[in-house]
Formats: sequence, C-alpha cells, structure tokens
Amino acid sequence: MERDLAVVFDCGSTNLTVVVVDAAGTLVASSSTPNAPVVPPGQPEDHLVWDTEQLWDRLGTASGYCMEQISTERLCAVTITTWGADGAPVAANGDILYPPISWQDGRTAALARQIEAEIDPREIYEISGYQVIPFNTLLKLRWLRENEPEVLDSAKYWLMMPGLLSMFLCGEVSLDPTAAGTMMAMDMSKRQFSSRLLEWAGVEASLFPAMVEPGGIIGRVSTEAAERTGLPEGLPVVAAGHDTQFAAVGSGATSGEVILSSGTWEILMLRSATYRVTQQDFADGLLTELDAEAGTYNPQLLMMGSGVIEWLRDQFFTDVAGQEMSYDEMVVAAAAIPPGSDGITLIPSFVADTGPLRRYETEGTILGLKLATTRDHLYRAALEGLSYQLRQAVEILTRAADQPCQGIRAVGGGSKNELWNQIRADVCQLAVTTIEQKEATVLGAAMFAFVGGGVFDSVGTAQEQMVGQTQVFEPSTNAEIYRELFAAYAAVPEMLAGFYKPA
Repeated sequence: MERDLAVVFDCGSTNLTVVVVDAAGTLVASSSTPNAPVVPPGQPEDHLVWDTEQLWDRLGTASGYCMEQISTERLCAVTITTWGADGAPVAANGDILYPPISWQDGRTAALARQIEAEIDPREIYEISGYQVIPFNTLLKLRWLRENEPEVLDSAKYWLMMPGLLSMFLCGEVSLDPTAAGTMMAMDMSKRQFSSRLLEWAGVEASLFPAMVEPGGIIGRVSTEAAERTGLPEGLPVVAAGHDTQFAAVGSGATSGEVILSSGTWEILMLRSATYRVTQQDFADGLLTELDAEAGTYNPQLLMMGSGVIEWLRDQFFTDVAGQEMSYDEMVVAAAAIPPGSDGITLIPSFVADTGPLRRYETEGTILGLKLATTRDHLYRAALEGLSYQLRQAVEILTRAADQPCQGIRAVGGGSKNELWNQIRADVCQLAVTTIEQKEATVLGAAMFAFVGGGVFDSVGTAQEQMVGQTQVFEPSTNAEIYRELFAAYAAVPEMLAGFYKPA
C-alpha cells in the first residue's frame, strides 16, 4: 500500500490539533482540543507553566481519533510543530525536572531589565538576532539557576517544546534549529550556541542535545506512545519545530514576497540566505530566527494582530444575552463603512515593546470618536490600523533586506478575512496572495514529514505538489485614498509619544 499520509501534531498555546495530511496537501483527518498554561499549586498567579502530562494526554486522545478515520498503513511519518521560547530541564532517564515555564509567565520580567543592565542590548541583538523580550528562554534558564539551581545541576538536557513532545513519541532527545533560534542564546552567524550569552544564564552548551535538521529522523514511535496515540509502532518521528518557520515554508511564497502569518499576533517575515543585522534594525524592532531550511534566515517583525479584533468583538459585538456577532456579520457591516472609517483612527500598539511603533512607546489608541460613531466604524478602523502597521513593517523589512517587495503572501486565520486582505492590498499598494489551504503551518510541517518519510526528495518538490490554488487581492481604486490616509496616520504615533511618556 502506498505510504502517502503524514501526521502533524500542531501544538498551539490555545489549541492542540492533530492533523493527517496527504501528499497533495489535503487535510484528511483532524481533531482539536483546548490548551492553556496552569498555575502550579501554591505558586503566585503570574507563575504559569505547561502541564506536560495533561498536554500529552490530550494530544494522544486527538491522535487516536484521527487514526480511527484513516488506514494507518498509509502513514509515512509523524512530526511536531509548536510554539517557541518554552522548554524544560530533563534528567537522563527522561523525567522532566521542572515544568516548562510558559511564555505568558511573568516571573522573568525583572531579568529582562537586569540583562539589559549587564550586557548591552545591541550586543545581544548582534549575537542572537533577538530583542530582549521577557519570555526569552535565556531568561528562564537564569531564573532557574538563581531560584532552582538543583534542577539545572541534575539535568542531562534542556529540551524545547518540540523536543519534549518528540521525546514522548520516540524516547529520543533532540533540538531543532528553528526552536533553538527562539532562545536568545544562539550565535546566529555561526549557527551555534553563544558562550557569552550562556555564561550569563549560568549554563553550558553541553546541556543541549545535538541539532536535528527539519526533515531528519529523530527516532521511531515507541510501544508506549503507540498505545497512547494510536500511531503505528515504529513510525518515523521526523523533526519539524517552531510553527512560524513552517508557516513560511507552507505558504509557498515566491522570491520577492514577504510572508504575513496572521493570527492573534502577526509575524511579517522574509526567507533570506544571509544573516545581517544593523543598529537601525534593532531600533525598528526587527528579529531574526533560523529558517526551517539550513542556511536560510527569517528576519521578521512581531506585531499585535487579530488580538485587537478579538478585543473589539468581546467589548462591542456581544449583546446583553452574551451572544457574540459572527465575524462574517462584522465583515459585512464594516464593508459598508467608507475608507477612513469616517475619521476614526485606531493605533494598534497594544504591546509597547513589539512592532514597528515600539520606538514611540505608545499604547493602543482610538482617535476621532463622535456621537455618530458605531461599532462598525471601530471594526473597520481596526482593520485599517492593523494594515497601516503592516505597511510600516513592510517598509522596515524591505529596507533591512535591501531588496524591493513585490507582494505579500498571507497565511493563518487572519488571511480568511477578504475585506481585511483588500484593505491590506490598498494600504500597502501591493498584491496580497492567500493560499487555498489556510493551515500553512500544518502544510509546511507535513512537507518535511514527507521528505523524512521518503515520499518527496526535497521540500521544493513537496511545495510544488502541496501548496494548491491561490487567491490574489490586487490594489483597488481605494488605494489612492489610503495613500493619503496612511500619510496622516504615520504622523500620529510620534505625536502620541509625548502624551504617553511620563514627564
């Protein structure tokens, strides 16, 4: 029987999903369950960790459901993609010595300020390609060294989340470059750990297992994991890693296209053959991570995305009975509002240390409210404000890459909103292309699973077979209107900066 199916464990911080994908890029089975960090008993409320046993149990249940929908003899491999920055110390026997500290946890905020006082943030940036963000892995390692030193002393390995879940599947330890690139601990130019940064955290490079490139085989599904998940015993476990990088591959972006992964957060990135960072990049908030393919880098900007839309929906689109208006209904109503939202301007910088507006230290702002303003105006203004932010990010990324941008390839949940895609195209004066299969992360991870499982000889071949149909949103007649509106918008954050900064 032809082995033309791959399993992807797509683990997000809000949903855990197991998907079976065929070699044409079609999702043939899927099961999802909620996910959230927990507060350990007796710990402060801002101490949030991942309950790995609960996480593994839910993934096993979801996988078992999917296996019932297919012929498992057709499977060629299983792989895992998940969020970055989080990981855990592991003993030689595989025991997790301290639960993974969530990126939502607040305990390392003070350490973010401390490292900036002890090592120039610009030096950190030049080495690691990373801005100092409170959830960086390096800070968690330092926190454990200061507060739970026996844990690190007893650890044989530190595993990032993809490595932990792969270990549950096959018993082997691993670290993939895409997860390692989210740690703020790598010397990016050398593609190895930085002794300078690890020394600050109080650990050595020997704590981390050898790198396994995406598409490489880590091990094979164990007897215990087969019983827990329904997967065939002996099935190859193929390395994938940090979800952002696999969305980039799964998007099928062509040369000259920037990639927009649009969800609660938005990430705008490029796939570049060179690693180059400048002080201007640092000031603009640019990050660089390791691409899923060796020798390639992902310069990128992290911004607030549909989290703004979710906030608006919760605050303004819920009736007294608690019934929320559907997103489709919201889109129809906002489409009837003219460009410019009748003078309403929304600044989406809800998080001051990320995105193109970070240098202004502004907070989320709504300007131009009138008695005639409706919630539909606010929704359209949010789509426009997020699109203005996108244009600024495109300009930053294009300058950093020193090459013209020829289009935007949009993936993720935010790419399903056709009104938003059209506004993006009009504001950015660029074509916005979406793909038929919106689950680009799953698609990208499956491509590597198929390479590891011997179905395709390369990722490029997998892309040719799996990306599928595209839809293109060209700039419309509203583009000229948005050109003028963007010019006015661009001056607002600097004006607001003086308002938000304390005297």
